[in-house]
Order: sequence, then structure tokens, then C-alpha cells
Amino acid sequence: MFDFHENHQLLVGTAGGIFLFLSLLIAVKPAYTVQENNAPLPGSLPANAEIRAGMNVFIEEGCVACHTQQVRNIDMDKMWGGRPGIPADYAWRQRIDNLRATPSTLGTERTGPDLTEIGERQPSETWHYLHLFNPRTVVKESIMPAHPWLFQSVATVGQYDNELTVLDEYRSGDRGHIVPTEKARQLVAYLVSLKQVDLPGGTTAPPFIAYKKASPTVGANAPGPGAATALPDGAALYTTHCQACHQANGEGLKGAFPPLKSSAVVNDANAELLVQIILQGYNAREEYAVMPAIGAKLSDSEIAAIATHERTSWGNKAAPLTADFVKKIRETVKTETTGTASR
Repeated sequence: MFDFHENHQLLVGTAGGIFLFLSLLIAVKPAYTVQENNAPLPGSLPANAEIRAGMNVFIEEGCVACHTQQVRNIDMDKMWGGRPGIPADYAWRQRIDNLRATPSTLGTERTGPDLTEIGERQPSETWHYLHLFNPRTVVKESIMPAHPWLFQSVATVGQYDNELTVLDEYRSGDRGHIVPTEKARQLVAYLVSLKQVDLPGGTTAPPFIAYKKASPTVGANAPGPGAATALPDGAALYTTHCQACHQANGEGLKGAFPPLKSSAVVNDANAELLVQIILQGYNAREEYAVMPAIGAKLSDSEIAAIATHERTSWGNKAAPLTADFVKKIRETVKTETTGTASR
């Protein structure tokens, strides 16, 4: 009766039962536990229909093959901003339905950069559209494939169309007006929505595991020759926070992002305006895309290093800055903002 060699139904039934038991134990139960015991963090904005549709486009276009959306707690991931990820960051991604699991968006590798905080690092929709149309328009060294099928060429631009300013070398002979399709708009809405929420009640996430010593701080009191020697690596910081828009050569992108090479603001002997722009952002209205404020996530020494790199590169010959100089500007900006808010 219990002879597996003779009773094939018993053999298959036992093997199937073991498979089902292990599946429930190893896959279903942990997934159910994670889903039941985690919820979006307070302050998280619910994903609207357009963002959810954009997530589906993200998966459909295979973006998960090269990009992740999960900052690990190792020091090398600190460059992407934010904090190490926790399950609550992804709790809003629910099952599609009873038969289909939660969409996979965390990715498998880092051929491309992590996108956990891409909405914070790069909030400009214009930049994302250009990057999708042809990544080389904004990042010359990019190996990401272009996605021209997410755009269309039209003879007349509609009132709500977001026309792209694309150089002729990336147009493939097309001279029409290039505007994003609905899928492109949905995908960009999803990418811009990718931001981490601060943990409630002053709670802190697990710290990054450091593998190198922290960069030294600056002790100089005023801008001057030799003041940048103790600053962090300004070129590396520029690459992380600024190069995507202003380009590696500092020439920006016509009609989208202004040049820093030979810029009057960058080369001004009084660097106050330059530091204010980094701290507060800049809105050039119709001339260029809006630059976000990045000062809150950078230290005084990091801003000084970035500004010094910009003021001494691409033929620019302005004096370097110090962390103390940036600190004074930050305090001035904070005072002005507080005073305006209290009126």
C-alpha cells in the first residue's frame, strides 16, 4: 500500500504535498507576514493612477534590469542620498490582484544608478524626458539605451504638450516638434514620485557601514588661494549632484540647463549668489528648467567643494571658497526665509 515504487499516485501526491508545504513555508508565509506587518510611513503620499501606470511602464520597458530602487546600508550606497531602505518604503506596492503578485521594481543590479531618491535628486521633468528620449543628450557617457518610441513628432504643439528642445545630432533627421506620449508622461510621473519619507518621531534608520574615513572639514575663515586643499572631492560631488544637468564639460544644455563655463555668476568675485542658488535653487522661468534646492542635503564643506570645482574648472579662474563662507550664506538665507515667513 505504501510502496512508492508501485503506487505512482502516492509518489506523485507525496512529492506534490512536500512541494506545496515548502512553498507555503518558504515563500507564501514570509510574503504574507511582510505585507501584513508593514504599512507606508506617515507622510507618504498615496500613489495616484498616473504614478501606478508609470510603474507599470517602468516594468514594461525593462528598467528593472539595470536600476534598483533600494539603498543598502553600506557606505558605497550613501552617494545616492537618503537613508538605508526599510520595508515600509515599499509597502504601497500592493498585489495587482489575487492571481498576480506585487510588481517587481527593486531591480537586480546596478548597471545604472539607484533610483530610490531620483525624485529628490532630479525633480526636473524636462531632464527626465530628455534622458528617456536619448540619455546622451544629458549624460554624454551614458550606456543606457534611448527610448524614442515613448515620444512623437508633431507639426503643431498643443497647449499642454511638453515640447523637448533636442539638438539636431540626436534627431535622426526629424525636424518636427518632439513631445512625450502618454506612456512617457506616466513614466516620468512615477520617477519624480520616487522619494524617501523621513522616519517619524526622530527615529533613525540603521547607519551606513563605513569602509573609509570621513572627509576632513574646513577650518579656513574666508575664500582665498589654497583654501580648498582641505575640502572634500569637489569633482566627485559635482558628478553626483550637478553633472547630469550642467554636463561634464560645464557647458550645460541649450534650452534646458545653463552653462557654468564662463558663467558670470560662477566667476563673480563675490560668490554669494552662486552659493544662494545651490542652497535655494533657481527658477529661470521660460529660459531654463527649474533648478531644485540641494543645500539641505549637502554640508557646508561639500557645497564649498562643488562651488570651488565650478569656479576653477573649464577655464574658470575664480577664487576657491571655504566651508565658513558657505555657512555664513546659509545662516543669512535661513534668517531671511524665517523673517519672510513670520510677516
